[in-house]
Amino acid sequence: MRVHRRSTLPSLGSPIVVLGTDDIASAVAHALFIAGWSVVMARDAALPVLRRRMAFDDALEHGATDLAGVRARGAASMLAVMQLLHSAEFLPVTDIPPDDLLCLGLVRGVVDARLRRHQPTADLRAVAGFAVGLGPGFAAGVNVHLAIETAPELPAAILRAGPTLAAHGQSEPIGGAGRERFGRARWAGSWRTPHAIGDAVAAGAVVGSCAGTPLRAPLAGRLRGLVRDGAEVPSGARLLEVDPRGDGGQWAGIPQRAARVAEVTLQAVRELESEDSETTEMLAGMSRRAP
Repeated sequence: MRVHRRSTLPSLGSPIVVLGTDDIASAVAHALFIAGWSVVMARDAALPVLRRRMAFDDALEHGATDLAGVRARGAASMLAVMQLLHSAEFLPVTDIPPDDLLCLGLVRGVVDARLRRHQPTADLRAVAGFAVGLGPGFAAGVNVHLAIETAPELPAAILRAGPTLAAHGQSEPIGGAGRERFGRARWAGSWRTPHAIGDAVAAGAVVGSCAGTPLRAPLAGRLRGLVRDGAEVPSGARLLEVDPRGDGGQWAGIPQRAARVAEVTLQAVRELESEDSETTEMLAGMSRRAP
């Protein structure tokens, strides 16, 4: 795998914290890292990661992982995070609670890429220099500075005022299949599976069990997503995803939709950084002119 080299910015300064470690959050962190920013990814333990081979989350389970040429390492402590940031060779992924990371007041900005569809969203504008929110629950100028529309029926876009669309339960079709390609937990409990992402499955085949209840593949194809064996999951969580395209599908790397969202998010971060630089220069000029 070719390792990407990072761009150079005048000053990396404090890191940008990306909340979430799934495929969308990982694509965003990947784009920011390649563009030259210091980035820390923060896992949300309440959200089991589905598309693990499209994400950096496995760095916390295996110590390190690679996604599209960017290498990530797990960091269990603040010291480990700071050491990885100082090295600038690896993207740190941590399970330090997001609130603990953000309350330090030392982060350059925060990008909430958790896509929490039905949970209350806090105002993130006071915890960092800038705040960008992806998907449902965010409103530009209300709880973030800029919001990113991620609804599957709309192109990814920056919202500079107003809310993103509310969650509606629809999924972007893949191989003609929408939400029906997912298998979900009927009850909260422990998820057990002998399978791996990329495995071929037949429609109706048992892929695993949650709280002792078997979960079957809704379609024939390849497992595009599969929550880690042994994970404790909430009721209704997506536990598996089948790509009905079979051998022609994708279950590793950065998917097209995630790449589009990441590109737009990078644009939003650059816009906010530019505004911040202009404000700093204006204040410095006023200070120089003061008697």
